Amino acid sequence: MHTYPEIAIQAPDILLPRSGIELEKWAVIACDQFTSEPEYWQEVARIVGDAPSTLNLVLPEVYLGAPDEAARVQSIQQAMRAYLEQGIFHTHHGFILVERQAGGKTRTGLLLALDLECYDYNKGSQTLIRATEGTIIERLPPRMRIREGALLELPHILVLIDDPQRTVIEPLLHRKASLPVLYETDLMLGSGHVRGMAANDLISETHIVSALRALADPASFRARYGVGEDQGVLLFAMGDGNHSLATAKAIWEKMKPSVGMDHPARYALVEVENIHDEGLEFEPIHRVLFGVQGDPLAAMRAYFNGEVAAQPAETFAHLTEAVQAYRGPGQAFGMLGPQGCSLVTVQRPVSNLPVGSLQAFLDDWLKHGGAEKIDYVHGGEVVERLGAQPGNLGFYLPAMQKTELFRTVILDGALPRKTFSMGEARDKRFYLEARRIA
Repeated sequence: MHTYPEIAIQAPDILLPRSGIELEKWAVIACDQFTSEPEYWQEVARIVGDAPSTLNLVLPEVYLGAPDEAARVQSIQQAMRAYLEQGIFHTHHGFILVERQAGGKTRTGLLLALDLECYDYNKGSQTLIRATEGTIIERLPPRMRIREGALLELPHILVLIDDPQRTVIEPLLHRKASLPVLYETDLMLGSGHVRGMAANDLISETHIVSALRALADPASFRARYGVGEDQGVLLFAMGDGNHSLATAKAIWEKMKPSVGMDHPARYALVEVENIHDEGLEFEPIHRVLFGVQGDPLAAMRAYFNGEVAAQPAETFAHLTEAVQAYRGPGQAFGMLGPQGCSLVTVQRPVSNLPVGSLQAFLDDWLKHGGAEKIDYVHGGEVVERLGAQPGNLGFYLPAMQKTELFRTVILDGALPRKTFSMGEARDKRFYLEARRIA
């Protein structure tokens, strides 16, 4: 393992499934997807059957809080030990170039480990690695229960770099014909295709490290964003998996007094992607409420001092078009319930982004009993299906521009939680690689 502390990365030892493992059954989607659709995970379990699979090494969040959660966590830890003892894995030393095809697009990433000593998820932090949205501290304990005692970590975290000149990852693509293929497979349930290539030769590693050092140069950083010396360099910004990285950080802070600084849990395995990759799209994360009580529009008018209007939409398709086309004044989002859908406009928003204004209202409304539960979902079809069910209410949000991300985080701190998603649910990262953390 090669460590580069000045840019907070490590070229780690990565565990890959040995030859003969059926990769399409081995790889499963990130555990924080389809959290209101247990039927998806039931179908995954049916496909996997008794085959070796990362499904046995993670806890889909649809089962968080279930009566058998503790038993599931114990089973995961037992499966990790068993897979290691059975020789399911072989070790790759160093970086991996990842090429993912999904939704008719191809995006490229680089698998490496980030130094959690250089990460702070608190708003306003000045560390090299930062959260891009608010971290909900209450969501960490159940995830910590899973990671504590685990021998392995499996990455679904996607981290972004702002590299408009495409100096870090893209040059590797010009050499990919010479890079050994480590794995390649279709992904289950219509999620596309993935290929991993070794980028651990001296030329590749030297190039990656040099290019990241250039991006992290303080003078270049200040010139790029027009900021002063009081602003710390932001090199890595969270894309997906914010709470997973925050969990890894919390566990590391808890254990480091007893294990010292030279321990594998100090690092977290992630995939780094360039925010300027043409295959990378930001999608909004929508909201669905369950067990709704009372009149949401009346509650919104009270919260926003009456500056709220609702225009009925004939169909959900018309609603989504209206949301995406809206250009002010104020902000707009879609609302869908069993009685139909409306374009809601707020003339005096409380945040710079519609998602921030909506989330502020929802937090307050839920606190006062407006609904029993909230979920964060991907894809308009999920909002339409769940929001139309009795007792539910869906909110459809516009997408933010991805080019706004780094500057907003640098100048304003973290965005409202669940502001954006890197693709829709089926585009998310699949578990395929692993790394020892104990």
